[in-house]
Amino acid sequence: MTLLAAAVCPHPPLLVPQVAGRDPIDVRDQALAAVRRLCALEPDRIVLVGDDATEAVYDEMSVGSLAGYGVDLIFPLARAATAKTTATAPAATPGVGVGAGSSRRLPLSLTIGAWLLGEVGWAGPCAARGVPATTTPAAAAELGAGLVDAAAADGSRLALLIMGDASARRTVKAPGSLDPRADAHDASVAAALAALDVDALLALDPELSRDLLAPGRASWQVLAGALRRATPTDPARSWRSEVRYDDAPFGVGYLVVGWERSGR
Repeated sequence: MTLLAAAVCPHPPLLVPQVAGRDPIDVRDQALAAVRRLCALEPDRIVLVGDDATEAVYDEMSVGSLAGYGVDLIFPLARAATAKTTATAPAATPGVGVGAGSSRRLPLSLTIGAWLLGEVGWAGPCAARGVPATTTPAAAAELGAGLVDAAAADGSRLALLIMGDASARRTVKAPGSLDPRADAHDASVAAALAALDVDALLALDPELSRDLLAPGRASWQVLAGALRRATPTDPARSWRSEVRYDDAPFGVGYLVVGWERSGR
């Protein structure tokens, strides 16, 4: 067994209580539940995948910051639950080193992923991959397959935490205003994730996703490539999917989905 499970979560800063307040938010609760379940399956390693300015690899020394959202918090990729601090991290471009011997700055998608892992208490090995909007479906699938191959090579049980928002054009008050294509786009993504439909995920059009401000497209296709490599034939027979959340409360599509092997 190489790929053990995966969770799909959105990455709005409002998931973090210090940004949005501590009142209950359904998508926050469901994202935490999905990541808590992912960790409870006891993978040997968790790899985060999320939108980035460039293709990048991040190790456990990497940190993310929400200073741009009004809070001076940094979230380490590794052991975030015990290493959170209110110190302000030095400015850096996502995916670019911030100096000799220092950590690398995570983009927003992976910063929120690090926060989720910290909140549920994950203290095991983890790493992260940044995938830009220019990544082709084939390249994203190859990246996902490579993650599974690497786990197979060292005999580890891999879990993926896939960070990605759907369209930010679901309503007239959405960040990108209304696009009439957004609802159908997001519904197709939700249906594909619910059905473990690798082909449908890989068929998502990069140009349409960019038009609809849906940064999760490439990351979802990394997940599709990983599942295809781990289970080449009919994954719906040996995996199960749970859609925990599917809504657009602020005009932005948020999906929380868990995938795991059947029979656990």
